[in-house]
Parts: sequence; structure tokens; C-alpha cells
Amino acid sequence: MRRFAGSCRFVFNKALALQMERFKLGEKRLGYVPLCRLLTMWRKDPQTPWLADAPTHALQQSLKDLARAYANFFSKRANLPRFKKKGQCDSFRYPDPKQVKHDQANSRIYLPKLGWLRYRKSRDILGTVKQVTVLFSNGKWLVSIQTEREVERTIPDGGAVGIDLGIARFATLSDGTFYAPLNSFKQHETALRRTQQSLTRKVKFSNNWEKAKARLQRIHARIHNARRDYLHKTTTTISQNHAMVCIEDLQVKNMSKSAAGTNEKPGRAVRTKSGLNKSILDQGWFEFRRQLEYKMAWKGGWLIAVPPQNTSRTCPCCGHVSANNRKTQARFMCVACGFKENADLVSAINILRAGHARCACEVSGAARPPAAGTRRSDLFRISAGNAAVGIPGIKQGGCQGGAVGEFTAA
Repeated sequence: MRRFAGSCRFVFNKALALQMERFKLGEKRLGYVPLCRLLTMWRKDPQTPWLADAPTHALQQSLKDLARAYANFFSKRANLPRFKKKGQCDSFRYPDPKQVKHDQANSRIYLPKLGWLRYRKSRDILGTVKQVTVLFSNGKWLVSIQTEREVERTIPDGGAVGIDLGIARFATLSDGTFYAPLNSFKQHETALRRTQQSLTRKVKFSNNWEKAKARLQRIHARIHNARRDYLHKTTTTISQNHAMVCIEDLQVKNMSKSAAGTNEKPGRAVRTKSGLNKSILDQGWFEFRRQLEYKMAWKGGWLIAVPPQNTSRTCPCCGHVSANNRKTQARFMCVACGFKENADLVSAINILRAGHARCACEVSGAARPPAAGTRRSDLFRISAGNAAVGIPGIKQGGCQGGAVGEFTAA
């Protein structure tokens, strides 16, 4: 499996180098089909005979990944493709389900040129197998089985809720409930620092260096797995109990930028901003929104993103907007009417109101620019979400039954 992953990485890098050389010479970029013809020559080349040992379809998928990377670059969805390095996302993919055999009862799977392999099943595999991906991560080989199956149309359950994301409270809902932060990175920060210091004292690429690197990778894996598990549990609970969810359209990348500045214009309060950036990234706000978006689509709900301006400075009772309403991070007190409440809860209530207003304006056809970037994938999410929150003019129903991909990692 290491050789197969290395062969796929070699083909990707060789094709990328060829594309870059043709670009320098002013020649046209090769497509997927011409690259596949070159792959046949590379497999027969006496200098690279080991390419013939790897599955042909897996090598072709590397070329397809490169073509997709270039397509994303020219569509301004990603940066220019870069060369792959050993040890980073080592994987290979079988796209033909006819070549794969699966024995779910005995937790076995047959892969071309590998034979029958046992794996630890993390969940039942439902539907028809479409493709299989084998990847190496943190010292373990994982198999991801993508399947296709039909699912019934779902009608969202519950009402509407606004969510405010923060540091002291990870997520505060407009109904008063909140989720405490996990702070997975902060919990392992001391062990991570000591392991990194130990790694720097080792001779690079020595046996002790490899052992220290493996320990460091295991710590990073624990941090990542704990954060991902917590986000999945939180987003699943929210999507199952609400038909419409309103969140702030936060630009996490801009919020977590470094404040160090340059030599000509050095930044101010760099240490404080660095700690804030670390706390923001430790919460996983972007991943929370990504998971909530597709899970609301699965449940037939509606996710609305509203502008974050003045959500924590507006009084929900009298509507007075002032920076003096929130003199501390945790408490809100209106200077006009004297209303007192937790600042995160006030922000969640204002977010819900902004979501209702945005929804009503779009249904009535009022001209309003979508500054917050409302996220909707299909008509079913719009109709089901509006019907659930009681907005007239939209009938319950939606798209016909479709198919979703399901990934199982063992």
C-alpha cells in the first residue's frame, strides 16, 4: 500500500512538472486523456518499471485529481496545484466498483493487487458501493467506502433558532441553551510543546527523530479527532431539533489573521491578538458552519447567514444600538431601557430576528442585497424551512428523492 500510494504521488508530480514545463514554453496544457496516454508510456519505461506494479485505475485517478485541481484554480476556487510530499495525504483510489468485493459480515474487503483485507468496521455500509479510497493517516491505514442509496424526503422538525459563536461559550442559542467550549488544543498544548521541543533536539531523519515525529502526529490526531467529534455531536443535535437556523456570516480567516504587522508598521497588542487567534481556531467555527449547512440540507431545513454588525450591541427590547450597551464581554445592559441579560444570548436573539427579517424579505420579493450570503442548496430546503416557521406562500414539499454519498472509515 505504501508503494501504491508512492506511485500515485509520483504520477501526480510528474504530470504536474510536465504541465509547468509546457506553460513555460508557451504550449497548451494537456487534458486528462492525453495524460493517460503518457501514463501508458511511463508504465512501460525501463526507468520506472515499478509503475506497472500499481493498479492502473489508481494511477489514472491521480491524473484526474490533477485535472480537477487545475479546473478549481482557473475557476478561482483554489490556488495553483503544488507538488505532493511523502507522508502528506498518502492515498490511492479504486473508482471501479466491479473490481471491489465486500464481505460486510466478516469485515473484509477485496482490493485489486492487494487481495482480501480485514478492517475494523466503524459503521454499517448501506447502499451500492461506488468507489473505495485507501489512505494513510497518523500511522494507520484507513479505508473509505463511498456508497449510493436513495433516501426518503424529510420534513424538518422544530422551529427557528439563532446561534451566536464565542470563546467563553462555544455556541449560545436564542432559546437560552448553550454549549460549553471543548478547547481540545488547549488541553494538549503542554504535551504538544514538549514533544515539539524534543523533536527539534533529534538528528533529522534518524530513528529517534522518526519516533518523536510519530508521537507528535499522535497528539495532533487526538486534538483533531476530539474537536471533530464534538462538532459533529453539536451540529447533529441542532439540525435534528430545528427547522431554521440563523448564524452570523463570520469571516474566520480575517478574524484570525496575525497582528504582527511589518518592520515598517509593527502591530500593536500582538501577544493578546495571538492568544485570541489561537482560541478562535481552537473552536472550529468554520467547520461548525460547514457541518451545520449540509446537515440542515439532509434534514430539509434552512440555514441563513446574517451580517454580524451590531448583533451584540442592539437591545432586543427597545432596539437601541450603542457600544455602551456591552461594556463587558459577558454582560449586556441597555443604556436606554435598562434591559439586562447575558451578552451572548442577546446576540443570538438579534441574529434570529435578522434571520426572520431576511427570510420575510426574500419571500415577499422585497429588494434586499444578499450581503450575508444565504446558503440554500435546493428548493426543498426553502419550502420546508419556510413552512416549518410559519411563513405563508410556500407549500411543504420539495425535490424528488435523491441519493447521498456515505463514507465509512474503518
